[in-house]
Amino acid sequence: MRVLLDECIDRRLAKDIVGHDVMTVAEMGWKSKRNGDLLALAERAFDVFITVDSNLSFQQNLPRFGIRVIVLRAPSNRLADLRSLVPKLIESLPKAKYGEVLRLSI
Repeated sequence: MRVLLDECIDRRLAKDIVGHDVMTVAEMGWKSKRNGDLLALAERAFDVFITVDSNLSFQQNLPRFGIRVIVLRAPSNRLADLRSLVPKLIESLPKAKYGEVLRLSI
């Protein structure tokens, strides 16, 4: 699966998401893009967008985008906290649905 990590997620997390093609917003040259513009770009090249922005579903009309969205909810955005969600994330990637938000928490 082609996975895009939002810029608010430590890029080192990409190495932990084994078995998938993972890129970051920064690697794509999309830093500082507004969420709507970012999702429009992401849907052309990725299957899943992963973020920690829990407000994304309230700010955007996600069903209009052809990309799955997963929101990670941890005590902080620190790498150690987010890493604890990786097993659940890998298991959930194929379960995520287009136009919906899948929220994963510790």
